[in-house]
Formats: sequence, C-alpha cells, structure tokens
Amino acid sequence: MGKIVVVDDEKIVTSAFKTLLTVEGFEDAYFFNDPKEALKFLKSETPDIIISDFIMPKMNGLEFLTAAKKLHPEVSMILLTGYADKENAIRAINEIGLYKYIEKPWDNDDLILNIKNGIERSNLLKNLREKISELEDAKAKLEDYSRNLEKIVSARTAELSAANLKLSGVITHCADGIIIIDKHGIIEQVNPACENMTGLSDTALCHMKLQEIAFSDNVDFNKCTRARDTIFGLGPDKSQILIRDCYIRNSLSGKSIPVEINFASISTSDKERYVGVIRDVSLQKDTERLRDDFIATLTHDLRTPLLAAIQTLKFFLDGSLGEIEDKQRVLLATMLQSNEDLLGLVNALLEVYKFESGKLSLCKTKFAVRDLINQCYDELKPLAENKNIDFVLNSDIEDDVYIYADKSEIKRVMINLCGNAVNYTNKNGRIDIYSKIHENGDFMFSVADNGNGIPKEDIPHLFTRFSQGTSKKRSTGTGLGLYLSRQIVEAHNGKIWLESKLNKGSEFSFLLPEAVCSDGSLSKEGQVING
Repeated sequence: MGKIVVVDDEKIVTSAFKTLLTVEGFEDAYFFNDPKEALKFLKSETPDIIISDFIMPKMNGLEFLTAAKKLHPEVSMILLTGYADKENAIRAINEIGLYKYIEKPWDNDDLILNIKNGIERSNLLKNLREKISELEDAKAKLEDYSRNLEKIVSARTAELSAANLKLSGVITHCADGIIIIDKHGIIEQVNPACENMTGLSDTALCHMKLQEIAFSDNVDFNKCTRARDTIFGLGPDKSQILIRDCYIRNSLSGKSIPVEINFASISTSDKERYVGVIRDVSLQKDTERLRDDFIATLTHDLRTPLLAAIQTLKFFLDGSLGEIEDKQRVLLATMLQSNEDLLGLVNALLEVYKFESGKLSLCKTKFAVRDLINQCYDELKPLAENKNIDFVLNSDIEDDVYIYADKSEIKRVMINLCGNAVNYTNKNGRIDIYSKIHENGDFMFSVADNGNGIPKEDIPHLFTRFSQGTSKKRSTGTGLGLYLSRQIVEAHNGKIWLESKLNKGSEFSFLLPEAVCSDGSLSKEGQVING
C-alpha cells in the first residue's frame, strides 16, 4: 500500500490519522508530533508520501517539507493548512514543489484519494528516475563501446585466431577420432586419429556415409536416412548422445575396432552438422573381459565349498549328527544364514556375469501372467504383515491372459521390486501392486509405496551395479538386485524405471513390449532365445 509519514504537533490529529489509515488498510504508517524527530527518521527511511501540518511551534510545515524535499526529491508531499494560509500553501507548491495542499477540516474520502494518488505519483517518479539513470548508463557504455569498437574487434579477431590455432592443434593431435557429418550422414571432415582407425585418408573418407565405416549392435546405420535419426534415435530434439557397442571397420587390417561415439549437434542457421568423438575402447573391453572371467571363475569355484558347508550345517541343525545344545543351535543357525547370504551373492554375481557376457539364454514360454503375479504376492504377503503394511494387489488382468517371456526371470524381477518395497516401507505403511495390459499388447507391472522416497540425484545410480541404496539411507544388500532386474527386462527388449518423491514414496515399473500372446497356440513356445 505504501509507506506514509504524518507530522502534526497536535496528538489528536495524528491519532485521527492513525485511525483513518488503519481503517483504510494502510499498515505501514509513521506518526510524529515533532518535525525534527520526523527529519531524523527520514534520514534513514524513504517513504512514499509525507503529510505535514502548516503551523507548528518548533518548525513550520514549509521549513519541514523543504528539508524533507532535499532528502527525498521524488516523494509526494501534502501540506495541511487552514483557510487563512491558503495563499502561503499555493506559494509553497510553486516554490518547493509540493504535490498538494488540503484545507482543514478535510473530507476523509478526498484525503484518502489524494494519499493513494500521491503514493502512485511517488512510485512513478522513482521508476522514471531509475529508467533515466539506466538510459544514461547505457548511453555512456554505448559511447565508450563506439570509441573502442575498432580496438575491440581487433582484439576479438586476435583471440579467435589464437583459439582456432589451439583448436586445430587439439583436433590434429587428439588421440580420439573426431568426425564431422552433415544432416544426411555424409562425412565432411576427420582428424588423423580417425584416419588411423579406418585405414583411409581424409580425402577418401570425405563424402562417404557414416554407415560405410561404422556399425553398431544398438543402432542400425543402414536403415537411417538422416544423420540425426542415426545419432539421436529418440528424435531430433536430442542434442547429445553416447553410442556404445559400436565398431569401426579398418580397411587395411580388416578388423573391427570396438569404439564409443559421442555425438553432439553443431548446427548453425544455414547448415545442420554433427560432430562425433570416437574413442577406441579395445583395452577397456579386454580389461572388462578379464575381470568378468575372473569373477565368473571365482564365484563358480566358491559355490561348491559353500554348498558343502551349508549342507553340513543343516545336518547339525536337523539332528542327523546327534543332539546339540540350544547355544550351539543358535551359533550354527547364524553360520548357516551367513553362508546362505554369501551363496546368494555368488549366485547374483554369476547371473550378472551371464547377462553381461551374453552367455545367459532366456527360456521364453507362454504362461498366465495373473498366476505369476499372485505367486509373488503370496510369497511376500507374510513379510508385509510382519511390518503391519497394507499389501494391496490391484489388477484387471483376466485369468486367460498369457504373455510370452522367461517366467523364472520375470518372477525374479517382480520379487525383487516387491521385496525392496517391503524392506524400505516403514511399519504401518502401504504398498500397491499394479499390472496392466495395453492395447498394443504391452505388459506393464508397477510397485508403489508410501515410504521415504529417493532423492532425485540418487535415482540414476539405483540401476547400476553394487548400488547401495541412497545418500540418505544405505542398503545392506548386494547392490545387484535392481541392476540384474534391469538386465533381465532389457534382455526382453523392455524398459524399467523409477518415479519417486521425497517423503511421499516411490514407484518402480517395468514394461515388456508386445509380450501378450494371442488366444491361439504359440508356434515358438518354449523356444530358447539368447538374451
């Protein structure tokens, strides 16, 4: 509403002002009976309007408003005057630059209207002063820029030349291959590293198409008619993407070099171009292969002694080797649980290795998906009841609806998602399981809880190997459950994702595209398909 300062030596007048302004909704108002006290206040505060009486003993209204005008030139000022002082008030308006004078006794409606108009006037003058100041600054800068334009252009030209020289040196001596293509996928420029990778010269490579030197397990270059379709498989709105599992053909050696290509748009208003950085990952692939073979061998060799230890402990616990005391039973049961947990980790590592190495085969069959969901629900319901969690199954899938997938692996994903929800949902919480068949034959499964939720920055890491929960809460598991679930779903050409809000809960979902079977018999039922 605006900051108001009222000065009058009579307390009854300032009191009347206070009541009137309060009724009209003006909350930021200050009242003074001594004009000198008001001037002290104005030295540190800027009001939107000042109202002053004319006749005051220590300092009359004209003297006070003259001093106030020096402190705040743009602030609107109203002088309260009697009829006899009308001529002095008019002279003050001309000499001092007052906004208004109001004769006593005043009309309340007229007074409030003048106060509102005065506040608006103050704001307009203030804004005008700021705009004038901004224009003056801009004018000064423009004049300075004009005087130094030639010098600036010369300096910028020198900087650009130096930058181009550095960039040329980086591109020429970069260990990674660099390639520039147009919107049709035709190569326009390459660096020496790219020439070495392909075994072709710059002259030979230019005007060739990208698919003539590269191929990928994830992107079919030959079916792409436009470069951005090749690079940005999800559409032209993407500005950068990394293509993994890509290979460059070397025409001299005949070998295929494993590479990663990071493409980005460098389009201008007149031409659409893309630059790709090609990194040779041969050493990385060999290192990963050695690591995975080591893990596979180690975990495989660990299973035999673990199984032997587990079976021996079971013999002790079931009394096959004689009676044991209660203290011994507790200790042996703890040992059994620890060995079984370790065996679970070993099995999980083996599964991860099989998926990553391509050695795991999906055994797809036709099965009733509703029965599988009910099995998972029945297995986990007792765990939910132990925590007094509402474990609710929501499904509109009929009993005779079948999907074509690896039943045991899909069950593993469902159990993992539901089990995580039970583990991370607080007591007396709620978990909802949803399943749905889309019109195009896609099968979708979701698990929603009202737990603590997952921070946004942790979501991208949850589906990676050895993810240990979030930055807010760490998991005691292997960190392979969600990673393995992602591998299984992607092996079915599906996708898995998470939506979560802190303190509201999380929802994990996965979708299997076109997995629903027709009512007729399935000719490829039971067929083993490599993942």
